[in-house]
Amino acid sequence: MIRHRHIDRICAAAILLALILTGLLCFGEVLGLRPASAAPGYASRLFDDDRVHTVDLRVEDWAAFLENAPAEEYIPCTAVIDGEEFYQVGLRAKGNNSLRLTEEYGLSRYSLKLEFDHYVDGGNYHGLDKLSLDASFQDNSYLKTYLAYHMMAYMEAPAPLCSYAWVTVNGAPWGLFLAIEEPEEAFARRNFGPDHGALYKPDYHSLNAENADVALWYTGDDPALYPNIFDNAKFSTDGADRERLIQALRVLSTGEDLETAINVDEVLRYFTVQVFVMNWDSYLGHTGHNYFLYEEDGVISILPWDYNLAFGTYALGMTDPIRDPDVLINWPINTPARGETMLKRPLYHNLMKNNDYFARYHAYFDHLLTEYFESGRYEAVIRQTQAMIAPYVQADPTAFCSYEDHLLAVDTLLEVCRLRSESVRGQLEGDYPATLAQWAERPVFGVDASHVDLRALGDFDDLEAARERQDEAAAVVE
Repeated sequence: MIRHRHIDRICAAAILLALILTGLLCFGEVLGLRPASAAPGYASRLFDDDRVHTVDLRVEDWAAFLENAPAEEYIPCTAVIDGEEFYQVGLRAKGNNSLRLTEEYGLSRYSLKLEFDHYVDGGNYHGLDKLSLDASFQDNSYLKTYLAYHMMAYMEAPAPLCSYAWVTVNGAPWGLFLAIEEPEEAFARRNFGPDHGALYKPDYHSLNAENADVALWYTGDDPALYPNIFDNAKFSTDGADRERLIQALRVLSTGEDLETAINVDEVLRYFTVQVFVMNWDSYLGHTGHNYFLYEEDGVISILPWDYNLAFGTYALGMTDPIRDPDVLINWPINTPARGETMLKRPLYHNLMKNNDYFARYHAYFDHLLTEYFESGRYEAVIRQTQAMIAPYVQADPTAFCSYEDHLLAVDTLLEVCRLRSESVRGQLEGDYPATLAQWAERPVFGVDASHVDLRALGDFDDLEAARERQDEAAAVVE
């Protein structure tokens, strides 16, 4: 028998401790503790970005898959990730402009999607339902998308996890890809908890249409007016879900009481990075797409997606491209789109008409410049990552460029980041124009970027030269 003169107190203390621990387990998220769903198993496995992972795709007929890739239809495959086998995984090509151009140029290096629950109900990779393998199309540095997501995460904007993967097909080398967590169920649980809200990927059916819903315009209360949003819901939605989102768009259209319908702080952090990286294949561009829309309890926010044409290289997707690096790298942060586009982007335009939000937007730019760029953090991220992937880029049998061109692209990206940060700093301090209207008033409008050739980051000439290399790699796959 236990004998102790303080046994009653010890027992009482033990009971109290047990109650406290139980409370933390039940209410830890309310108290600010990170829930288990925020750190799923896949985050520390495939998305450990301190090393290059391996993904072997075992496909019955790879030649047939490549021939039918533009149709974006799933086929079953076995995916072996870091030596671990996953059976009956859905595999298809992905992309929009990149997929079209890959086919048009007779190439075979498509970006890919792996969907673990496509054929097997509940199938997953340590909790992950879907991932992408990004081909770094028109990105000779292999770094544009990785760096943009790194910046988003640094600014605490919910961003997909990503890491590099050496991809083989039936054991034969296929190339270095960027593995990216697809924003679906697992992404929502990780970022917003098990009781997360609704997630959409607004996209146009035709560029010739108005696409007001993709631009997040309120056009009425009928859900049928928003097909480009609701037809692209990632989860099942009901009438209440649609009503909440439409109500948020109505509030946004008024420009008043925006914090009742918009996660203002998160949206401002998103736009800080979005504008810095000069990505016009986005909400702020002509197409207005390439973003995810999240809604919870009637409050919406915008989430990042697709950065292969960032850092001033969207000219590659324009019929009348702007290629002048002085113009692109000094692009104004206060009017990051031309007037006819800006007025049609209420999630940016209506927020920036509020003086408090506008000042907060500038404060976030100051933080990004001070802590990420002027501190040298960006250079460390680029150089350390490039050193890690260098042997794989050098051996990449389907690369869009030579290894020498890759090195040139990395140096170019470093210079673009350095000059862009100097330009933005000058805009914040009033030394350089921060609006398109101010540009017209000043003959010299920013940093001298005339020595930068943005084509080094990836251009059509690279696509012309890559076909033979990719054909040879495809011929080796059995």
